[in-house]
Amino acid sequence: MSEPVPSITSAPEPLAVDQSRRTRSYLIQMSIRVVCIIGAVMVDGWVRWALVAAAVVLPYSAVLIANSGRDHVTHDTSPVTPPAAPALTELPDASPDVPDAPRTSSAPSAPGAGRVIDHVDD
Repeated sequence: MSEPVPSITSAPEPLAVDQSRRTRSYLIQMSIRVVCIIGAVMVDGWVRWALVAAAVVLPYSAVLIANSGRDHVTHDTSPVTPPAAPALTELPDASPDVPDAPRTSSAPSAPGAGRVIDHVDD
């Protein structure tokens, strides 16, 4: 069988393409600003003030858009909830007929009585 071919559909656009897109956007907005300045000199009335306002606002918005960065990747910032811990089960009561069953009382009745652990020293 052949190995799977890696997909490049999720790769970001090249830096040169991104820079040319941002430069083109900036130059278009600055060209509109030049047209607004020339128009403000030629016309009179409220249109002049609208063109002056556009000529003042356009450099700010053009720089913001040009410097906005390459990719607008969104990351999952939702909190991680840990899985629920398994429920604890109760130990069964010790039956009196089983000799190795632990006693239910808190203190052993005789010294050394209680749970016996087989241990072999090496």
